[in-house]
Amino acid sequence: METFELGNFQTTTGFTLPNATLAYDTLGNLNAAKDNAILFPNFLGGTPAALEMWIGEDRPLDPRKYFIILPGLFGGGSSSSPSNTAPPFDGGAFPALNIADDVIAQHRLITEKLDINELQLILGWSVGALQAYEWTIRFPSMVKRLASIAGAPKPSAWTRLWLRTVWEEPITSDPAWNDGFCGDPLALQASLRHVAHEMAMTLVPPRLYREELWRSAGFASVDDFIRGIFEGFTRPQHPGNLVSVARKTRAADPSAGGDLAAALSRITAKTFIFAFTGDPMFPAEECKVDADRIPHAKFREISTLGGHLATFALFEQDRQAVDDAIQEALAS
Repeated sequence: METFELGNFQTTTGFTLPNATLAYDTLGNLNAAKDNAILFPNFLGGTPAALEMWIGEDRPLDPRKYFIILPGLFGGGSSSSPSNTAPPFDGGAFPALNIADDVIAQHRLITEKLDINELQLILGWSVGALQAYEWTIRFPSMVKRLASIAGAPKPSAWTRLWLRTVWEEPITSDPAWNDGFCGDPLALQASLRHVAHEMAMTLVPPRLYREELWRSAGFASVDDFIRGIFEGFTRPQHPGNLVSVARKTRAADPSAGGDLAAALSRITAKTFIFAFTGDPMFPAEECKVDADRIPHAKFREISTLGGHLATFALFEQDRQAVDDAIQEALAS
């Protein structure tokens, strides 16, 4: 993983973050024309390395053909975050940020360090899609194609409630939280397990449990599935980082409080919006509304076994469906 030094970074929320950093990975090589770049932003709680499973030879994201940029999120632990920032912005004093801050930092990385002026595709799911929409509205001339997969330009009221009650409150209500200045993150392990169990109840279709589909993903029991997938996701993470990214996600809005429909109508990139069956975070009917607001956008609902977790490729059917969606966008 590489690090781009941003210096004293002025946030859209009114702070100057000293010695700010943006972590990123790249796969493949930038060609001489510098016109083969793809930006693949991260999902909630994820890392650039977590997206590498979607990149490989003879796959749509083939590093022999494309130069693929995987930026980390502010607050995600690898870029500037509550867990790695010095006082006076450490822990609970880490400033509130917007998705726009991530995108502005990524734009600087791409134009200043990588000297790229055109992106063939921006794709992402969940929080990655929030960043992709922000990009196409904030820097429209740079983006040729947009693929939103299980995402939206702005989280719905239900999704904002989920972020607060499922993700944030189990952590912040723990006495060990100490307003974000938890001296020992291990003291919050019980709360991180609570978050994991709430995710297990709310993020996957009920049929996954009813039909014991977790067996085909290699798990021996429901408890094995929950511990391996959901606890394995939350428990290694720093609680302050999780809260920071959740709050930033809740505030996401590429219209900056203005007319979202008007902002979407100005998108010029070729746009593909893919929704998953069984996804409560970004239901297909809501994704279709977004598509209808974007000129010439193409919408398709994808049948999945994992719902919102289809992008974790627990099932071969879901992996192939997402690969097909990416290929569809690239082939346009």
